[in-house]
Amino acid sequence: MAHMDIVYSVVLLSLSMATAASAQPPIRQLPGVPSPTGSQAAEAANVSGTVVDVSGGAVSSAEVTLTESGGSERRSTVTGADGTFAFTELPAGPYAITINAPGFQLYTSAAFILTPQQTFQVPGIVLSIAAINTAVDVRPREVIAAQQVRAEEQQRVFGAIPDFYTSYVWNAAPLDTRQKFSLAVRKTFDPVAFIGISLGAGIEQARNMYPGYGQGVEGYGKRWGALFATGRTSDFLTRAVFPSLFHQDPRYFYQGSGSTWSRVGHAVGDAFVARSDSGHLMPNYSYLLGNISSSALSNLYYPASSRGAGLILTNAAIGMAGRAGQNLMREFVFKRLTKHVPDHGKPATSTENP
Repeated sequence: MAHMDIVYSVVLLSLSMATAASAQPPIRQLPGVPSPTGSQAAEAANVSGTVVDVSGGAVSSAEVTLTESGGSERRSTVTGADGTFAFTELPAGPYAITINAPGFQLYTSAAFILTPQQTFQVPGIVLSIAAINTAVDVRPREVIAAQQVRAEEQQRVFGAIPDFYTSYVWNAAPLDTRQKFSLAVRKTFDPVAFIGISLGAGIEQARNMYPGYGQGVEGYGKRWGALFATGRTSDFLTRAVFPSLFHQDPRYFYQGSGSTWSRVGHAVGDAFVARSDSGHLMPNYSYLLGNISSSALSNLYYPASSRGAGLILTNAAIGMAGRAGQNLMREFVFKRLTKHVPDHGKPATSTENP
């Protein structure tokens, strides 16, 4: 029985020694570097340490490389689960260690000198988090504006009637001159615009407006041509020419938040106050002068009996009132009937200029 106890003890001792040996990460002897032998082994020194992060947590599986003062690598190992490492049987001399771990900055210790039979504990090994490089996509303002315009050109009330000049993006990028003219061409020659002209000419003929045009097909054609010319010149002057000259944005910026009266004031006021390309409010010179100029040009083709200052003032007043009315529809009705709306107007807590 005693003999069995001795055998059992020897087996347990052997297993414990094997376990202890396997717990220590293996040390790789780099090629071309001889291991100390004989008298050198008797004088050998040891180096150990513990690697932690800035919070004090152990850093496991970090690669630790022991380097001589001349820069040649001697050995390398990895830290254990508790962040520890050790190098044994080292000849005396100057050394340093470097530590490389994923997600951390490369660490290099200060040089230290080992004396024969010394066991040296490397102090204060703390790894810092590696810097994260974040790529920022910086796009020119005109590129952003072009993308927003393309989205606006998809906006149609009932899926048919163009609503290109309503921006549901409150702080949309300003348009450059080319974009202002391009959007004006897109809007003014949209097929639906010709349907509106045709209906308008029919209403004018039925009410015998501008009697100098007469009746019949010829009278209808003249009314149709006059409406076409007035609408096209008004569009280009109010939405492209004068906005480019005065650096104003020709679009209506949907508010969508705040009290009803606040939204009404914003909609009606847009006929008289415009947003500049720099984002500030200013008198709407573009729409005012564009309407007056378009009305003045109408004296060239309206019947002589209808020409004069009265025609100019009447058409200008109709244009201003029409814009205010259209803005009210944009603010309270169109959004619910428009497809492809990209955003929701002014945020309730926005501090942007209106």
